[in-house]
Amino acid sequence: MQFPQRLARFNRYVTNPIQRLWAGWMPLYGILEHVGRRSGKPYRTPLVVCRAERDGQPAVVIMLTYGPNRDWLKNLTAAGGGRMRRSGKTFRVTDPQVMPKAEAASHVARGLRPIFARLPFEQAVLLTRTS
Repeated sequence: MQFPQRLARFNRYVTNPIQRLWAGWMPLYGILEHVGRRSGKPYRTPLVVCRAERDGQPAVVIMLTYGPNRDWLKNLTAAGGGRMRRSGKTFRVTDPQVMPKAEAASHVARGLRPIFARLPFEQAVLLTRTS
């Protein structure tokens, strides 16, 4: 399932500014800091984020609730990564890889897998976490 684009626009202008106040501190949320691929403008996008692992390295998985055609994902891909604020800490994320939810679930932290498997979306993006 993918949420309607009308909801994405509403969230961009109404909900996201509010969520930026707390998303970098709350469990299962994070703020992705990325740079516009054409404008060079810095952006801060609140997202639902799960702890994960990729090839033995710390990683994060972000649910693509509106599908893969998102500006933040295009910006991240063009730049090869960005920064994320999660649980009060800021770290770099690199190597974005879009994948089906079932494949992403194998990377998600074990305690979160049952919750992750029940969420109504089809795709996710896996990012390697660096310092």
